[in-house]
Order: sequence, then C-alpha cells, then structure tokens
Amino acid sequence: MITLLKNGEVYSPEYEGKKDILLINQEIMKIGEVDESSLLGLGLEVNVVNAEGKVVTPGFIDPHVHLTGGGGEGGFATRTPELHLSDIIKAGITTVVGCLGTDGTTRHMTSLLAKARGLEEEGVTTFIYTGNYQVPTPTITGNVKDDVILIDKVIGAGEIAISDSRSAQPSVHEIAKLVAEARVGGLLSNKAGVTHFHVGPGKERLAILHQILEDYEIPPSKIYATHINRSKDLIDDAITLAEKGAYVDLTAGDDTCEMIKYFKENGGDMVRLTVSSDGNGSLPKFDEHGKFIGMGVASQQTLFDQITTAVKEYKLPLSDVLSLVTRNTADALHFDSKGKIIEGMDADVLILDKETLALEHVFAKGQHMVKDKEIIVKGTFE
Repeated sequence: MITLLKNGEVYSPEYEGKKDILLINQEIMKIGEVDESSLLGLGLEVNVVNAEGKVVTPGFIDPHVHLTGGGGEGGFATRTPELHLSDIIKAGITTVVGCLGTDGTTRHMTSLLAKARGLEEEGVTTFIYTGNYQVPTPTITGNVKDDVILIDKVIGAGEIAISDSRSAQPSVHEIAKLVAEARVGGLLSNKAGVTHFHVGPGKERLAILHQILEDYEIPPSKIYATHINRSKDLIDDAITLAEKGAYVDLTAGDDTCEMIKYFKENGGDMVRLTVSSDGNGSLPKFDEHGKFIGMGVASQQTLFDQITTAVKEYKLPLSDVLSLVTRNTADALHFDSKGKIIEGMDADVLILDKETLALEHVFAKGQHMVKDKEIIVKGTFE
C-alpha cells in the first residue's frame, strides 16, 4: 500500500509548509519533496493524491467513545446502539478509546474489548479503558492493574464517575487506590496507566481529584477528567487541575468553541486540554427531582464540526485547535506513534479543504478510507 500526497500544506499540528508526504503501508515514510515520476517508474502501484491548496493534518484521536453504546438511564429502551466504522471515519477520527459508562451490568468489558478488536480489523486504531462509573469497577481479569498489564487494548481505567448522582459516591481513598492500580499497571506494561474521570454536575466538581493530588503520591498526569464544560465554574476548577499537571477534556457540543476560548483566555494550559466526542453515549435529561425526562445521543461528527467551527467562526489558530484532537491527546495517552505528521509515525492523515475545512480524504494506518468526501471503506455490517 503506497500513497503519495502531493503539495499539501502540512500542519503537524504546527504549520510545516507545503510538502509531499509518502505513505508506505502503515507508516509515514518520507516528508518533503518526492519525485513522482521516479516513484511510478519503479512499476509499483501508487495512489497519488493531489493535495495542492489543501490542509494536511494528523488523524483525529477521540479519547472517549461508547463503542458498544451507552445510556439506559430511562430504561432498557434508552440503551444507545453500537458505533459503526463509518461513524468514526466520516468525522476524521482514526484512533478511538472505548469506555462503558453508567451500565456495567448489561454491558460488559469483554464485549467492549471484542468491539474494539472488530473496529481495528476494519481499519482504525482502537484502545479501551477498563471499568465504568462504579467503584469497585468491573474488569476482565479481576482487577484494574492486571487488566492494564495483560490486555493489550487496555490503557487505563475509566470512565469513573465523580460529582454525579449516578456515581458510586466513592471515598477519596477508594479513588486513590484505583488510580494507583492503573498507574502501576501502566508502568509494568509501558502504557499510559491513566484514570479517566466522568465529571458530573455536582457541587463538588473536581474536589476529590485535587485532594488525591494533595494527600497521595499520585503523578498528576495519571488523572484525566472529562465533561469539564458543564459550567464555567467547572472550567475554572479544571484550569487549576491542569496547572498541577493533570489532563482535562471537553466534550464536543454546542458550547465547545466558547469553552476552548474561555479556557485559553483564562490562563489554561493548552497542552493539557483535549476534546472528545462521547460518541454514541446518551445525553440524559433529569428534572429537579432526579427523574429521567428525555435524552439525546452524542455524535462523533459533532467533534469534527466543533473543531472546524473553532477556527472558522471563533478565529482560533488552526494549529492550536488541531492540537486538542491530535498531539495533546497522544501525549495524555502515551500514543507515541500518533498525533503528529512526522517520518516514522503511523500513517493516519486527513486532507481538508483549505477554505471550508471540509473533510476530503481520510487515511487510517495508510488505508484510504474517505476519498473525495465519499466513504470508500465501510464496516462489515454497513
């Protein structure tokens, strides 16, 4: 599988200028001037894509996706469906991290693992967190540490719920022990070993995470809190947590661009900020008494739309915004071959229209998945 991308304006995610990019199998083999005629003269089959006047970026990394669906807070009929390959790639996403969510009873870690393996076979890169909202949390082997060490796809624990009526109301010590297990598992398997926290709308916000960092020997980078855009008070708390070295994550939605801007303008450490889709997770609504009154379903397309809107309408620098779904996420999760366009990295590449930022081409692990805005590789049952 050989692909030559010609004359694209490369953002790695910083702007690198106009360059050719040679993809061979699953790797970015060369960046710079590539002689097309010499390459074709070798008699090999080469996919040549004209990227003149286009933006070339790393494939997006989505660190919070309900691969097997989520929800159920309104009863069995409100369980959301599984994700399809097309849902992922049409949003410019080439790497996903799956999680369970509220339900760890009728949804299982083994099913999540199988779904991740299936999507990998279909063409994208996949990982998962072990656990769900609850503490103690469901695992495959019996404990978090062993899951991280022994299961290749497991990179940490999550999503563990805090500041939410749906959480198990865990103590600080219980949370600290779980984070420590994930961290040691990561050390012994050369993985991130992070704990990914669902942060609800509760008044305590991130207090339990601050207390862990104050009272326990936990490296801040092993804490990764999501849904921080529930309020500006929570964003302010997340800015403080990020100052300590933790990673924080915005969930793509109507307020994402405004919250990116607010985070930046209020001194937030932009290298500690990421954006995720919560794809196929439920968006339940409750009344003042905690009664379920309705729900929506999160879409990965919203992630792509909010990233491009942040540039087009909010005038945020393209390189800054791209970092939130490429390099920053790769750093948070120790994806050393992802998130940048550099020789030797994985061949996960997007081509966007320079003026509109519309998605025109997607390459995942070197495979051409979207061509001229059309999905050309679909999942097994699509």
